[in-house]
Amino acid sequence: MAADLHKTAATRGEALGLDIPLELYVFPSPAFNAACVKPQAGRLFIMFSSSLLEAFSPAEIRFVTGHELGHHLFHHHDIPIGFVLRGQQRPDPRLALSLTSWSRYAEISADRAGAYCARDIESVAYALFKLASGLSGGYARFSLADFLKQVDEMQLKRAEPGQSTPTEDWFLTHPFSPLRVKALALSDDSVLARPDGRSVDQLELGVHELMSLMEPSYLEARTPIAEAMRRLLFAGALTIACADNHIEAAEIDAFEKFFGARAFSDRLDVKMIQSELPETTRQVRQQTSLPQRMQVLRDLIVIARANSPPPESERRVLIDIAHGLGISTCFVDQMMNSPTELD
Repeated sequence: MAADLHKTAATRGEALGLDIPLELYVFPSPAFNAACVKPQAGRLFIMFSSSLLEAFSPAEIRFVTGHELGHHLFHHHDIPIGFVLRGQQRPDPRLALSLTSWSRYAEISADRAGAYCARDIESVAYALFKLASGLSGGYARFSLADFLKQVDEMQLKRAEPGQSTPTEDWFLTHPFSPLRVKALALSDDSVLARPDGRSVDQLELGVHELMSLMEPSYLEARTPIAEAMRRLLFAGALTIACADNHIEAAEIDAFEKFFGARAFSDRLDVKMIQSELPETTRQVRQQTSLPQRMQVLRDLIVIARANSPPPESERRVLIDIAHGLGISTCFVDQMMNSPTELD
């Protein structure tokens, strides 16, 4: 591999205060991607896709390298999120949601390390745009101001993102790309980057407000919209559990871990709840924005994935709910099979 790439990795590691031998690998792939593997035999491994190395500028590669090193620097690999979320022993739904949220914050932390290594906010933002869109060269038309404007509009309206934005990005383990850029812009305007910048407390408050756009706050909120979303979550989760006409002990356990002890009872009129699910879904669609509807569907998918790969009967329930909410069935399949590893 090119000597300048090894030099970039070595100097970025030194800048971050790391003292561990690095080994770099490239793998053939048309997708822009990179990963840092937990150290083995006293060495840290960083992998780059071939397309990323071909399409990214030196400053963008510095950011990507620093981002991967950041995962090691901040001990993110100490929590094997991919193994926990995708292993045979699935976590309960609330823990799965917490781990997904933690993963998004881990990416923000790693982004800060990458930005520190790149020292060029425009290149950092362009790198994140390329990673999200898969575009480079003549088709890539990027404006940092427009990218940040998307976040400002979301914070004001709490509505759908712009048509050019893949809405599904909001609901994966990685933050929506403009949110990542906005979080880095806040960091660049703080005392971490300049003596007269905003305080660390102000920075973290701003980041928390950004990340709240991806959090299922309806679980605690006391508003009519939140209550409608919770009713759909309850009815949908119960219908999923009963999809094959009987409820196993493990399904009851997963249901009660999410909704509380004794939430499931023989006194529940399951058939009535199932019959009312289409109307419950319709009411949520009328009262909520698309991102809010996708939050509920995402949480139902998390519940379905909690114990084992969901059977086809449960997938059909999720597809029906997606249709009722006006959400593409592709979103269901994407979330069912979404990767959970840090990268």
